[in-house]
Amino acid sequence: MRKVYKTGGFEELAGYARGVRIDQLIAVSATAATDESGRARFPGDVYAQTKAAFEQALEAVEALGGDLGAVLRTRMYLVSGCEWKRAVDAHRELFGEVSPANATFYVAGFIPEGVLVEVELDAVVSA
Repeated sequence: MRKVYKTGGFEELAGYARGVRIDQLIAVSATAATDESGRARFPGDVYAQTKAAFEQALEAVEALGGDLGAVLRTRMYLVSGCEWKRAVDAHRELFGEVSPANATFYVAGFIPEGVLVEVELDAVVSA
């Protein structure tokens, strides 16, 4: 079974889905805290951007039949120089009890101006 979750915007332009479920696996594409027009929400606030981006990613997981407890791995991509500890704070508050595997990276930048962080996650759901 293959199921996709799309929210429109850049996904349609670039030909990808926000999330894809194949059998028990869910993968969520890099997600930033942007509004409907593609502009960064919470300018300059890496904590708020991280929290909002993960909440959007979790919406995709839920739309594909998973939940917070199904999250297996997360990734955070941060622009160099931002307060990485604030991004980690947001991650801990959302996922602390789940404790998914995580990787956090600095990157050169993102396409939407003002985005400080993009997040990805993978989940495994029961059949």
